[in-house]
Amino acid sequence: MLLSTHRLSRLRPGLWSCLFAALAGLALDPAAAAGLSPRETILAQARPAEWQTLDPRQLLYMQLPAGEVIIALAPAVSPLHVANIQTLVHQRYFDGLAIVRVQDNFVAQWDDPEADDGGDPHKTHPLGAAKTRIAPEFTRAIAGDDHWTSLPDGDLFAPTVGFLDGFPAARDPLTGREWLVHCYGMVGVGRDVAPDSGNGSALYAVIGQPPRRLDHNLAVVGRVISGIEYLSSLPRGTGPMGFYPQAGQRTPIRSIRLGSELPAAQQGIWQQLRTDSPSFARLLDDQRYHRSDFYPQPPGRVELCGAELPVRHLQLHATSVTEPSSP
Repeated sequence: MLLSTHRLSRLRPGLWSCLFAALAGLALDPAAAAGLSPRETILAQARPAEWQTLDPRQLLYMQLPAGEVIIALAPAVSPLHVANIQTLVHQRYFDGLAIVRVQDNFVAQWDDPEADDGGDPHKTHPLGAAKTRIAPEFTRAIAGDDHWTSLPDGDLFAPTVGFLDGFPAARDPLTGREWLVHCYGMVGVGRDVAPDSGNGSALYAVIGQPPRRLDHNLAVVGRVISGIEYLSSLPRGTGPMGFYPQAGQRTPIRSIRLGSELPAAQQGIWQQLRTDSPSFARLLDDQRYHRSDFYPQPPGRVELCGAELPVRHLQLHATSVTEPSSP
């Protein structure tokens, strides 16, 4: 709404300075001048302290023929499984294995094809020093609020949801348990029927509508922060549950390495916007209430798996903001 000259003349002197300061801020704001969207402006204005540097020891770099997939591990929530996965990576267990299953609107799974049904058990990759069975880490006792950011918008599957150590998570105050949630891009541990049969040698990434029925039934160990498109764009398997019936249909895994095993120049620095930061709160509000010509009616709320978790990659003097792995 425009102010008329008559109304401007009646403004108190103190309001004049506020008005001109606001107008000057709009004119001088580099983000606004650059024509950035509200989301881009929030990220551009985020203070350095609002970005959390991810530990390279907790990053997996998976090399596929089409590109690189990077996974941030969650050792605080699934320490036993993460430690076993790190042992397998140190032993080069995954090198030469394959993406064996891509089920539409569900998951992409990688493991040793010879260890699956119909494989040759005499040709399986040895687990070496890794454990064959691990106590299930489907949930854990609620560990306080120091690393928890609540999302107050409500949820269909859990009494309370939010972000635990930067990962989408849920809580049940009645049982005193919390767990990571199967949002798009989250990585879990495949298993057989026995709850302790998942040891990290078979992993999957969610590539479709969040299958929340899996929550607190399988161990979730991390999230794809870059390269999810190299999994989600793979041809769908035509066998039962999306498995590839022919070996030639599988996508080979060239290697999986921990970030700490790579030269610093090759890994760079990965950072995620802290979920307890003011900028993250602004992002959520932008998702809730942003209006535009195309979106005249904002939703007024954010669904847990729809919340953005921005990451960025710093390399030498170049900084790029990577799109979050969310729908």
